[in-house]
Amino acid sequence: MFYRFNRSTGETPEKLKSLDPKGLASYIKSGTVRNVAFLTGAGISVAAGIPDFRSPGGMYDTLRPELLTATPKQKFLMSRDPTSVVSWEIFRENQFPYMELRRPFILGTADMKWKPTLGHFFIRVCEEKKLLRRLYTQNIDGLDYPLNIPNKKIIPLHGTMGKASCEFCGATYDIKQFRNMVKKNIKDIYGKDNFAPKESKNIPCLKCGKPGVKPSTVLFGRSLSNEFFDCTEEDFPEDIDVLFVVGTSLQVGPANMLVTKVKSDCVRVIVNREPVGDDLGIEYGKDSKRDIFCKGNCDEIFLELAIQLGWLADLKAHVKSMAPKSAELLRKALAKSEVKLTNV
Repeated sequence: MFYRFNRSTGETPEKLKSLDPKGLASYIKSGTVRNVAFLTGAGISVAAGIPDFRSPGGMYDTLRPELLTATPKQKFLMSRDPTSVVSWEIFRENQFPYMELRRPFILGTADMKWKPTLGHFFIRVCEEKKLLRRLYTQNIDGLDYPLNIPNKKIIPLHGTMGKASCEFCGATYDIKQFRNMVKKNIKDIYGKDNFAPKESKNIPCLKCGKPGVKPSTVLFGRSLSNEFFDCTEEDFPEDIDVLFVVGTSLQVGPANMLVTKVKSDCVRVIVNREPVGDDLGIEYGKDSKRDIFCKGNCDEIFLELAIQLGWLADLKAHVKSMAPKSAELLRKALAKSEVKLTNV
């Protein structure tokens, strides 16, 4: 698959008056913007209580290979490169590191432990406003699906925890049965489940018999689905007016190349705690012509943008479905806005 990589700085859209949330909101409200796309990473789900993989304190940063059922060589590889714990290189030989690391995530998803965040529901409001063209998510947590956005608009690049299949033969495995087997067969390296087994046992595929059953997520070293490539060909470059890049390091391809496929006057909005993608042509500070950097917590940034857009009431309609931290943040903002209205 060939990707067009445009290193040029791009153009400043005529009606984009400033490179900040206020200028972006004004631009969106001007009627110029017809199609908005999102590329989301783990950062958008942090407020839901799901750990960010790559940030300090995240899953990769705190990985302890010595707790995992693995050979000395595999433990060394994981200590050197924590992402290898979810790689095809290790999984095809030993399924336990992946399964033991993911155990609480697999079971927590089943118990609906996590809810979508304010950032997720901002995307939902974009759909309600008929602005959403596509949501490309690198997340496997499945929090995009309770938003009631049409499935054809959600592209889960790296798969989902909501389904199970065999990595060797592709056969599907009943998700409820799979979760029961995980609880019964996979040890708890986190020490929170007193009923977990002391040692892990394989979960064989009912079709091929190999121990390849896992959540239907994409391992490092495996190919993405054709759906991703088909949709990018359909959406880019001409049809996207604003691309939000949310809570992602832009270190993993080919998803990170979406930022290079946009047209020259597409506004790229980076919502993240630190600058990312400068090696992909995203520009910051005085050099920027159409790239907007919104530094900080994803929920807080989208709340600010919603205020500028006049979308607080739209978010309020979903407050009961939000993660507790997101709901609390929104309720505080709503209380402040009501105080201001009563003082007018």
